[in-house]
Amino acid sequence: MNPRQWWTEKKKSLTGACLAHAVHDGYTDALYVFLPVWQAQFGLSYAMLAVIRALYSGTMGGLQIPADRALRGLSPRAALILSTLLAAAGLLIMALPLGLPGLCVGLVVAGIGSSIQHPCGSMLVTVSYGAASRHPLGIYNFSGDLGKAALPALVAVLLPTLGWQPVLGMMAAIGIVLSAALLPLLPAVPIVRAAKTKAAGRGRGGFGILTVIGALDTATRMGYLLFLPFLIHGQGGDSATVGLGLALLFIGGALGKATCSLLGERLGVVGSVMVTEAATALLIAATLFTSLTPTLILLPLLGIVLNGTSSVLYGTVPELSNGDTGRAFAVFYTSVIGSGGLAPILYGAIADHSSQTTGVLASAATAALIVPLVLMLRPHLNASAAEPHGKPGLPRSA
Repeated sequence: MNPRQWWTEKKKSLTGACLAHAVHDGYTDALYVFLPVWQAQFGLSYAMLAVIRALYSGTMGGLQIPADRALRGLSPRAALILSTLLAAAGLLIMALPLGLPGLCVGLVVAGIGSSIQHPCGSMLVTVSYGAASRHPLGIYNFSGDLGKAALPALVAVLLPTLGWQPVLGMMAAIGIVLSAALLPLLPAVPIVRAAKTKAAGRGRGGFGILTVIGALDTATRMGYLLFLPFLIHGQGGDSATVGLGLALLFIGGALGKATCSLLGERLGVVGSVMVTEAATALLIAATLFTSLTPTLILLPLLGIVLNGTSSVLYGTVPELSNGDTGRAFAVFYTSVIGSGGLAPILYGAIADHSSQTTGVLASAATAALIVPLVLMLRPHLNASAAEPHGKPGLPRSA
């Protein structure tokens, strides 16, 4: 295979992984637009609403490692198409007139599908680009925010006209179309994985700290997103305004990928995370004391730091993986997605027993907690920079 052909294959793989990531992340965050509708239709409390939401995110997070292990023999093409079709099937089940039980079953099926996408897409980008994977991983991460910005806005526009079940059917149709589009883009042969290596204690500890930070960062984001639709409604916004607010937040998040990468080059991983998490805590608190228009103005700024931090953390996973990068991504996603599913239940319970304001402040406090914690990561980053990392790859026939 000549270099030009190999570059083309890498570009196609990155494009396919990014398309899958955009749709799956769009599915994940578009569900927030449905929360007020489901609360009104099924009479759910904040905590129960978070439990319903966790059926999707908890399943997606909890199955990251099993999915990575079970599907290692599949090609990226087969795995990502299976992932997308399962997620679409879950949305179709939710769209059927089966009441709350059907909604719950559909969320679990969709979560199973999305659990496959993250480790497979991340590993495909990593092995396609090898030592030069940090920037492509940033592009892959950025693509998820494009889906987060587009699908919630589309859902919010259509929801008042079509109703929530037809809109879910439309979302499922998008996934089916994407599955067909992935066929010519993704490799049809399985990924060759690097053999596991023994990790030094410092490296292993560094990855553990990184995973905890990622979990807390995600808990902050998901906790705030649980309350944002109700915060906007309380300030006089309607369903369309909720969609606009989510879109502004996620557009800011997409911009944050590039902004935080530049900040990371100047301040390093530790310094950039400290700055972004401190800003996140302050801006979350600020939205509690503003009216609707100032809140909408603040949301893109909040999105930059709320979502941008994940790009810095995500790009550090291969550096601290110490061997099996695919499994490291699966472990990292298990932690952050599981946290994203469970933390809103805690925040929702806090709000139910106190107030919505207290729940929002709890998410801000979680971001503030990361600031001292990230200082513990510095020696592990210094250690990992001096250690070689084995690189897996695709078969030569890919």
